[in-house]
Amino acid sequence: MPTENIAVSVQNLEKKFGEFTAVNRINFEVQAGEIFGFLGPNGAGKSTTIRMLCGIIPPTSGSGKVGGFDIIKEQHKIKEHIGYMSQKFSLYNDLTIEENINFYSGIYKIPAKEKKERFKEVIRTAGLEGMESNLTATLAGGWKQRLALGCALIHKPNIIFLDEPTSGVDPITRANFWDTIKQLAAQGVTVFVTTHYMDEAENCNRMVLIYHGTIIAQGTPQEMKTKIIKDEMLEVSVPSSQDWLEKISKLAGIKEAALFGSNIHVVVSNSSQATSSINEFLRQANAGEFSVNRITPSLEDVFVYSIENYDKSEPKKN
Repeated sequence: MPTENIAVSVQNLEKKFGEFTAVNRINFEVQAGEIFGFLGPNGAGKSTTIRMLCGIIPPTSGSGKVGGFDIIKEQHKIKEHIGYMSQKFSLYNDLTIEENINFYSGIYKIPAKEKKERFKEVIRTAGLEGMESNLTATLAGGWKQRLALGCALIHKPNIIFLDEPTSGVDPITRANFWDTIKQLAAQGVTVFVTTHYMDEAENCNRMVLIYHGTIIAQGTPQEMKTKIIKDEMLEVSVPSSQDWLEKISKLAGIKEAALFGSNIHVVVSNSSQATSSINEFLRQANAGEFSVNRITPSLEDVFVYSIENYDKSEPKKN
């Protein structure tokens, strides 16, 4: 792929803090204009990676480029061409809405002749008309989220990094936020987003899963769901599923079993044999009304499966 179509690329990127390896020689590319998901549990290395890509901290080894700029030698240029929004929304609560926007206009060196129009754009996009003099601390989470995104986009960057942008907001606000993200991508903005909400990850064009600083899976949402788990998966719907989880996990042919909402997801080698085995067991145990169906794994299934496989195959980390 031509390099002009690559917004972010890293090669053997590593970050150590003393003896602790936070990011372990990772490799990936992000195409211009795509929504790229960077997934992983807390402490996996997501925020550390973003801080290196944004030019905030230098890597211990390896290399990378963001928007064509070297993450080691051209950190100041990277900062001028990207937007960044953290889960804390990167706002100053003791400033008014207007003061926050003006602060970011100064940080990003918006030309004086453009400041007024950019200010209006942020207010309009965030839906904060008439609230400009309100203290930011008084805003609800959804309003803060929209204001923070507006401030991160005020200089019209081609690449924006969103670190857990929907943490702590309600489901409707999350859905509306992702509508905005899709609109940005449709306009050619590259969106690099971390999230631990697997339903949100479905919105990404491609993604990687990082764990203990190591990338353990990557691909499109469809590839992740159809290629990562080599075994077959069943969904067992049974009353009081929690009471049956351990019993089902011990049946012959069952590799793994885990609760998924009110149901049980079961990893098996042979779905036909396992279905018969589970059906027979639940019938004999008078489990009540139940069903056993083969399903395509969800991203959450892939997430759990990949991490458990890594823990089994790798020695304890740090």
